[in-house]
Amino acid sequence: MSCENYMTVSFRKQTLFRFTLEDMTRRGSYAKGIARREEILESALDVIGRKGYQNASLKEIADVVGVTPAALLHYFGSKEELFTAVLRARDEHDTRSPAVQGLEARAAFVQIIRHNTEVPGLVELFSRLAVDAADARHPAHDFFLERSERLRENVADEFARDSGHTGVLDPETMARVVQAVADGLQLQWLVDPSVDMAGIVEKLIDVLFPPSPGAAR
Repeated sequence: MSCENYMTVSFRKQTLFRFTLEDMTRRGSYAKGIARREEILESALDVIGRKGYQNASLKEIADVVGVTPAALLHYFGSKEELFTAVLRARDEHDTRSPAVQGLEARAAFVQIIRHNTEVPGLVELFSRLAVDAADARHPAHDFFLERSERLRENVADEFARDSGHTGVLDPETMARVVQAVADGLQLQWLVDPSVDMAGIVEKLIDVLFPPSPGAAR
């Protein structure tokens, strides 16, 4: 092999190694960034759940994670985007909760509403952002649109598949009614914690979706 060819091969090997090392470094940084983002979300869920939306400052959330408020905004862009991500994380936690595993959709929905009474700060955050999200420019706007559509689809599908019950309205309309009542009850509960959100929603579903005539009870 000539000196020229040897240098070419060596150069190619070095280039390949350097690229691989850089690629691994980027992937490592990306993985660390994802992990830190998840850590921030977990801390924000805890702080907001305990102290409420108004009392959960960026500084306190940052202190729990061990970063500065500026670092929080580096990962999320703004306080509104952070809080929107917190609501997404809350929904993911709720659907993965052992308390709802194995339950049919109706029972799982009621159980999640019951669990909300344990995290008043997150209920307050949801209710406040739901109003702010009416502005199409708000970071939470798309989240609430997508969430509402997904919730109604799930509820409507559950109504449509249950042959043992007959709805007094079409499945889509019943799903909207259930969603509207559940969201409205959260506001009532924030004002008066004695309101039994889960119990009222459960009774509403019984009225909207009674057993079919002759169905086994």
